[in-house]
Amino acid sequence: MIELIQFPWSPFCIVQRRILEFSRAAFRIVDIPVNDRSLVWRLTKGRYYQVPVLKDGRNVLFEAAEETQVLAKYLDEKFQLGLFPHRLEGVQSILWRHIESEVEGFAFRLNDIHWKEFVPRKDWAGYVRHKERRYGHNCLEDWRKRESELLTGLTHALVPFEQMLLSHPFLLDEHPRFADFDLFGMLANFCYSGHHAMPVEHPRLREWYTSMSRL
Repeated sequence: MIELIQFPWSPFCIVQRRILEFSRAAFRIVDIPVNDRSLVWRLTKGRYYQVPVLKDGRNVLFEAAEETQVLAKYLDEKFQLGLFPHRLEGVQSILWRHIESEVEGFAFRLNDIHWKEFVPRKDWAGYVRHKERRYGHNCLEDWRKRESELLTGLTHALVPFEQMLLSHPFLLDEHPRFADFDLFGMLANFCYSGHHAMPVEHPRLREWYTSMSRL
């Protein structure tokens, strides 16, 4: 059985979890503590410490770089999901880079301002330390103060995706492709805390998000 090693709120883990659900394959979720990556380190033989990681029998898969999609392509090939058709290869490469920078940059900050509600108390110190080492001292509080500004930024970043849904039910055509799952993951992370919902300014995206949730 496939195992997904993850943090439940991670946008990149949500992407892989939704693809696995879409495949209808049997899989098991393994949630690891925020401050303990020892399982990931052990499975990857000291080559990786981030999540998500997939374990499929003897195969252990993780991203080779920030711009790879090793896990999704593995699942796509294994279950023949049609997420990466050749005719969309270049377009999707451009899209996922935009999704995982512009959209994710706003989305994760808006979720992280409510971190105390989903990070176990025993992991608080490590969580804050990790964030502040990467984004600067007092970053979580700063993002909270800028919540309105970040919401405006996210709404603006989603305009092209709202426009892409003018003529078909998914971003690129009549079927869900990897770009759909990637954007879904970022937005599911945005909504994870329960304090935010899909922007009312984007009715097509709101409908698409509901469809992606039910695939």
